Amino acid sequence: MTKALRVAVIGAGRMGLDHIQRLNKSIHGAEVAAVVDVDRSRALAAVEGIPGAIALTDAEGALNNGDVNAVLIATPGFLHEDILLAAIAKDIPILCEKPLTRDAESSWKIVRAEEQLGHQRIQVGFMRRFDAEHDALGKIIRNSELGELLMLHHQHRNPNTALGFTNEMLINESVVHEFDAIRFLTGEEITSVQVRAGKSSRHAPDGQHDPQHILIETASGVLADVEIFVNARFGYAVAAQATFEEGIVSIGGDTGLYTRSAGRWGGQIADGFEDRFSAAFDVEVQSWVNAAHGGEIGGPNAWDGYATAACCEAGIEAQKSGEKVAVKLNPKPALYS
Repeated sequence: MTKALRVAVIGAGRMGLDHIQRLNKSIHGAEVAAVVDVDRSRALAAVEGIPGAIALTDAEGALNNGDVNAVLIATPGFLHEDILLAAIAKDIPILCEKPLTRDAESSWKIVRAEEQLGHQRIQVGFMRRFDAEHDALGKIIRNSELGELLMLHHQHRNPNTALGFTNEMLINESVVHEFDAIRFLTGEEITSVQVRAGKSSRHAPDGQHDPQHILIETASGVLADVEIFVNARFGYAVAAQATFEEGIVSIGGDTGLYTRSAGRWGGQIADGFEDRFSAAFDVEVQSWVNAAHGGEIGGPNAWDGYATAACCEAGIEAQKSGEKVAVKLNPKPALYS
């Protein structure tokens, strides 16, 4: 029997806690060995009831712990670079939540470090690739079932944002998912980004213009657009519609029970990403664990993280200028071809 991965989860916030429970209850072939958080009380609470798991306050302590042989990074993005470099040096399996790092320059540094290692160790947490509906749409596109893909229309709506969620974070923390989804669905790199900011919601906090409209073009000329609306109030909703030569396909609509009773009809809308993509997260983490046992990764790689970081940089520049901005990418290393 293959020995289970002993995973250090770094970051015990909202995403980290979700993954800790997933590893402990749903994933086969992996166990939580350690939880790291700068708030020791939060780390202690996260390991409560998990046999053998320890609470730590620094990533270095976890990576140097002989009981740890894999790492899941769920800290804020600005902390990823140093942890990734240390984990690459240990040559252990890594699942890093998006973004790979805070900008294209530091993401390229991670790509080069992994290239020097000589094999891929980093899987990036773009869970939409593991969502059943996104996967089904991707297959329709790749098999040309409805002719050529011509356009993509995406909607990304959150009920509200945390204190300090800046205008730039609409791109870096939210539209980053659409950048990767578009790259995944089309199999192409994004070549340009433009941002239009029209009428803003009264619920948008000071310094934030919400919603925004993102216009995107891929290498073959597929046009895509994203409505990002992070203070939509009604719930969490992610949807997309693909326009083909011979048909239209929509994904991400209302799901679950649709009830008619007492003069009313309707269903439920997810409160947050954990509910909407819970199955996708399960498949994502299991894919990472399964691949790690064979010395491989099971999803988006460091190049994907770098490419989306470059898209985010173009998006933020476009936010400020209102102009169409080209996405600048270094040549792709052979390791990722």
